[in-house]
Amino acid sequence: MARDTVYPANPHALYDEHGYSPAVRAGGLLFVSGQVGARADGTPEPELADEVRLAFANLGDVLEAAGRTFDDVVDMTLFALDPEGAFPTILPVLREYFPGKPYPALTFPGVHWLAGFRFEIKAVAKLPQEAAHG
Repeated sequence: MARDTVYPANPHALYDEHGYSPAVRAGGLLFVSGQVGARADGTPEPELADEVRLAFANLGDVLEAAGRTFDDVVDMTLFALDPEGAFPTILPVLREYFPGKPYPALTFPGVHWLAGFRFEIKAVAKLPQEAAHG
């Protein structure tokens, strides 16, 4: 069975280097792979604030490629190497994309390794009803 994958217009190098799809449509949902603050060549932004902003921008690019927006996100997991230290940097950016209720479900665990990155976003978005039956 072929996977119904989604790629943004200008994917960064990590998808091919690490062998994964940016997103997969299944069961009426869009499952977005972990998005990091990767530049086109797959390297991270040097400053955490820039890395967080680019991770959200990369998530937005994948959502857009699937015809979705941040309003369609129903579940997110944020990963950080230092969640307590990074939270003051991450929260304002998160609020730019989700300024008010209803918020998506959210989990924010600390992790020990993110392949050279300090922050990552995993998301699930709802698809239109007609795509859910396809």
